[in-house]
Amino acid sequence: MTKNKEVDAYIADAVEEQKEILATLRALIEKSVPNATEHFKWSQPVYETEKGFCYLKSTKKYVNLGFMNFEKIADPENLLEGTGKSMRHIKIQKMEDVQEEVFGEMLRQGAEF
Repeated sequence: MTKNKEVDAYIADAVEEQKEILATLRALIEKSVPNATEHFKWSQPVYETEKGFCYLKSTKKYVNLGFMNFEKIADPENLLEGTGKSMRHIKIQKMEDVQEEVFGEMLRQGAEF
């Protein structure tokens, strides 16, 4: 995956405690979906294969790992939150909340079109 300079800046400008979370999630997306492309849309990092499948969003208190077309994703731990028609997210407040195996599988499922 080619890194996007606007995403580099987005991570660099995040609050200190979220930089590591964002960088870790970015690396996890690249590892889980190597054919993904990284874009900066809607003021946030967005990842696509044939279509957009996930995004990262830094807020004041947490990072959202968001999924488009969430209905394709198995969520046995009920991690997905939100009420949107086609998008849901996982709130990540600290590095310990990053579940690499679980998130990786969710990313792979979300990237399949």
